[in-house]
Amino acid sequence: MITLSIESSAKSASVALTDGSSLLAQYFQNSGLTHSRTLLKMAEDMLSNLDMKVKDLELIAVASGPGSFTGIRIGVSAAIGLAWGANLPICGVSTLEAMAHPPEQPDCVICPVMDARRSQVYTASFAYTEGRLLRLSPDRALSLAELSAEASASGKPYLLVGDGAQLCYNAFSVTGGISCALAPIPLRYQTAWGVACASVNAPKTAASELKPNYLRASQAERERQEKQDKQTGS
Repeated sequence: MITLSIESSAKSASVALTDGSSLLAQYFQNSGLTHSRTLLKMAEDMLSNLDMKVKDLELIAVASGPGSFTGIRIGVSAAIGLAWGANLPICGVSTLEAMAHPPEQPDCVICPVMDARRSQVYTASFAYTEGRLLRLSPDRALSLAELSAEASASGKPYLLVGDGAQLCYNAFSVTGGISCALAPIPLRYQTAWGVACASVNAPKTAASELKPNYLRASQAERERQEKQDKQTGS
């Protein structure tokens, strides 16, 4: 299945083209430029360089959250637009599950971590068993203290991936007693190749059915709720 995958959940952005399990091309950048300026242009250039068009695609896959609210909205909107215009099925995958795919490391907990601000991270736990990725926890928003306590109690070595990996590594070091390592930088950041891997066995839907998974309320919504709570004395 020819799949165009999109990843825009954090500062980095990427698009990938795959044929089944084969990676045909991937464009990646971590420049901090607005995804609304770069994402569709990257996809257009990639397809052009492969002498392909949107009509040649069979599936659109996208990281649908958690992550940056703006980044997720841009990525999901782009995916929906492409799928709708070409009458293609779409597949939204967990950003965290997509992050767990490239570093196939046995005998450890693969822990994707994204900085969610306010001393929290978006995270989940995975492990490779008999060559297959196994989910150990749901996607969650946890404090660094909560994640450190969980890792310490598990007694297992952790491999940290994602743009929050260094932040988590520092927290684990403060806690002490946690065996952990950072994934190599080329494998640390979110990529569309990971989205493509996660989409292989994920359900496919119509473009109209795809919804972002923000995991928690936006900062504006949280601040509005805090203001309302103060006014009502909650």
